Amino acid sequence: MVTSQEVRERYGARAGEYTALLGSVDDLAEQDRELIARWAESIGGSAIDAGCGPGHWTRFLHDRGVEVVGIDLVPEFVDIAARRFPDLDFRTGELGSLPVEDASLGGLLSWYSIIHTEPHAVPAVLDEFARCLRPGATLLLGFVDGERLEPFDHAVVTAYRWPTREMERTLVASGFDVVETHARHDAGSRPHAAILARRRAA
Repeated sequence: MVTSQEVRERYGARAGEYTALLGSVDDLAEQDRELIARWAESIGGSAIDAGCGPGHWTRFLHDRGVEVVGIDLVPEFVDIAARRFPDLDFRTGELGSLPVEDASLGGLLSWYSIIHTEPHAVPAVLDEFARCLRPGATLLLGFVDGERLEPFDHAVVTAYRWPTREMERTLVASGFDVVETHARHDAGSRPHAAILARRRAA
């Protein structure tokens, strides 16, 4: 079983290495930049980058006019992000207990931030995302696609593949309507999926 403490400690020990390898959006897939940029244009109001890591997507959203706060479980990531982008707001926090009022957000980005969450705990995290978003606001969720819901050996700590259809069903159960789904299987990379979901009215 993967605990949040284990995730925090493992990423904390490798935060600098992670930032050097993956801390720039320019090094990431063009399709992801295009999708997140298009989503950013649709956000009305403030947003959270949940699981912001070293802050690269937070910066990306800010540069597109989004009022955004980056939140991460790992204090070392928050420190690095704050040094890299001192004009932005970064905070340490748990995905399952975000420091915002009910229905206060216009958007929430969760880009690979739940891949280490035990599958039985994912619905509670998605419930928390739904709590934070106002009706009609959107969640953009990136994760590792797979034919089965199963663990795999990640370089930092155990992670999980999710069948897209199963993630869609989990989102619906948490109060979302699925707007669009994207999948990409690039040679040499893990299968990628992203879901854009809208918070339903209560």
